[in-house]
Amino acid sequence: MSTEHQKYSTDNQLAVIQRYADRRQYEIARTYTDSGKSGLRLVGRDALQALLQDVESGLADFMAILVYDVSRWGRFQDPDEAAAIELRCKHAGIVVHYCAEQFENDGSIGSSIVKTVKRAMAGEYSRELSVKVFAGQANLIRLGFRQGGAPGFGLRRVLVDQTGNRKAELARGEHKSIATDRVVLVPGPAGEVTLVQQIYRWFVEDRLGERQIAGMLNDRGVLTDLNRPWTRGAVHQLLINEKYVGNNVWGRTSFKLKQVHKRNPPGMWVRRDGAFEPVVPVEAFTAAQEIIEARALRMSDETMLAKLEEVLRQKGMLSGLIIDEVDDLPSSSSYASRFGSLLRAYALVGFVPDRDYRYLEINRQLRQLHPDIIKDVVRGIDEAGGRAVQDAGTDLLRINSEFTASIVIARCIETCAGALRWKIRLDTALNPDLTIAVRMRRGNEAPLDYYLLPRLDMHEAVLRLCEFNGLSLDCYRFDSLFHLYDMAARKQMLETG
Repeated sequence: MSTEHQKYSTDNQLAVIQRYADRRQYEIARTYTDSGKSGLRLVGRDALQALLQDVESGLADFMAILVYDVSRWGRFQDPDEAAAIELRCKHAGIVVHYCAEQFENDGSIGSSIVKTVKRAMAGEYSRELSVKVFAGQANLIRLGFRQGGAPGFGLRRVLVDQTGNRKAELARGEHKSIATDRVVLVPGPAGEVTLVQQIYRWFVEDRLGERQIAGMLNDRGVLTDLNRPWTRGAVHQLLINEKYVGNNVWGRTSFKLKQVHKRNPPGMWVRRDGAFEPVVPVEAFTAAQEIIEARALRMSDETMLAKLEEVLRQKGMLSGLIIDEVDDLPSSSSYASRFGSLLRAYALVGFVPDRDYRYLEINRQLRQLHPDIIKDVVRGIDEAGGRAVQDAGTDLLRINSEFTASIVIARCIETCAGALRWKIRLDTALNPDLTIAVRMRRGNEAPLDYYLLPRLDMHEAVLRLCEFNGLSLDCYRFDSLFHLYDMAARKQMLETG
C-alpha cells in the first residue's frame, strides 16, 4: 500500500485475510508487507520480491498465497505484468487466493475474465489519478504557487492560506499540513540576497568563472542552502534558474507513473512569469545566460566533442551533473542544444548510458514530424474542397469554420513480450471537437493508421491502445484520412423556387 487510506491500510488487509484464512481453516505461516510503497513498479517492492524469491527457490514453507484483492499485486500499466506474477506462483505449485474479491480464483473462464478486467482497472486508476494530479499541480504553478523542491540559496519558502495571507516560513524539511494552504517563494535574509546579487556581478561584470566564484565563497566560509561547500555546478545552477528573477517554472523533467525519467522540452514546461519577488534584476540574469550560451558558440562541434570525450576518458561515464562540474566545458544544456539532445552527444563520443533512452530520440523525431502531418491534413482538406485554418500558437485546426480538430501522434511502444502499445493524450486544454490520433508503426518511422475521436464520445484524458481494441474504440479507426477529407468536402446545392 502506498498510503494509509481506509480499506487499503495494511491493518485492514491483514484483518480481511485472517478472516478468510479462518473460514478456509488455513494457518498463516508468514506475511509479506510493502508499507508505503507504490504499486506502479516491481522495483522497490522488497517484500514482494522476497515472496517471489522464496516461491521460486523452493524455500516457501506454505501451499497458498492469500492476497487482499487483484490490485494488491500492483497497479501495473501493463496488466500482463500482474498476471505474470500470479503465473510464477502457480508454476511453483502454489495457489493464489483473493480474499476480498467476489469470485473464486479457480481458473475458470469467468474468473480469468474478471481478473483481466480488474488488472486493467487497477492500471487505469493510476493513470487517471496521474492525469488529475498533474493538472492540479500545473494549475497551482500558473497561479503562482511553489510545487516541491528546495527554495535555493537566497530564497525561502513561505506558507500562505487560501486567501494569500502569510502564515509562516517553512524550515528545511517542513511541509504544509493543511490541504488548502499554499507555498510561495520570497527573498531570504538580506545577507544571502546580497551575496546572490554579488555572484551575478562577479560572473557578468568581472567575468569570473563558476569554479572561481565557488572558491571565493568557500574561502569566505559560506555554505550552500544545503549546508555544503560550493561547487562549480552549484554556482552554475544558481546562475541559470529563473526563480531568481521571480519566474515559477515547473515540469522541466517528468517521471509519470514511475515509468521513466525524461527531460521535457521547454514547450512542455508549465510556467508563471513574475510569480515571486525577484532577487536578481532581469538584465543581470539575461546577461548571464548570454555568457553561458556564448561559451558554446565559440567552440566548433569537433572541439566540444573532443572535450566531452576527454571527460568520458577521465570519469568513465557522463551525466549532466558531471558535465556542469568541469571547467572550460560548455554546460549540459549547451550540448543538448548544439547536438539535439544529450543522448546524441553521448553517442557521438561512444558513451552508452545504462538505461535505454532511445525514446527521447524517437520523441524528438515525432515532434519534427508533427508539422508535416498538419500540412498534409490541411492540403487534403483543401483538395477535397474544404478549408482548414491552422492556429499559429496552438496548431489547432478550424475546419470550414464549423468545428476544430487537434492532431496528436502516438508513439509505438513494444513490450518485453513483443506486443505493441500506444498512448494517446487528448488535449483537454484546447478541447477540440475532433482529435486526429496518428498511430505510428513499429519503429516509429511512418503512420500505421488513424483514429478520428470526437470529443462527445471521449470521456478519458488518456487512451491506451493495443493492436486490437474492440468495437468501442476501433470503430473510430481508419487506414487513411480520406473519411476526414470527405467529411470536410463541400457540396453544391441547387436552390429551387
